[in-house]
Amino acid sequence: MPRIIAIDLGTKRTGLAVTDTLKMLANPLDTIETSTLLEYLKNYFGKEEVDTIVLGFPTRLNGQHNEMTPKVITMKDRLSKAFPDKKIELVDERFTSKMAMQSMISMGSKKKDRKEKAGNLDKVSAAIILQSYLERQ
Repeated sequence: MPRIIAIDLGTKRTGLAVTDTLKMLANPLDTIETSTLLEYLKNYFGKEEVDTIVLGFPTRLNGQHNEMTPKVITMKDRLSKAFPDKKIELVDERFTSKMAMQSMISMGSKKKDRKEKAGNLDKVSAAIILQSYLERQ
């Protein structure tokens, strides 16, 4: 069965998460340099069957666009052109970084480790975005 992949786009780093084959659970996958995203996805799609890409959509608390919103819209267009066979969904990502940090704290991650392993925060954020998408389906 095809999986769903989620993207938490950043200016430098991008977090990725993927579902299990039953599309019930979201799991952190990887953190990569944003500049390599399309190539990474092309390689990943060559190994794993994926039918949907969930892209975190950033807004301010009042729902207005923020500085990342145009970058995400541009990436959505690029993904649509690069992978026309994939369904692309935008999902509200407000509070996901805070939720990811809380999750890492509750799992016992020390402050020093959270700072050194910022990439973990990105892929955990992507997993939270993906899990919220799954719960809405």
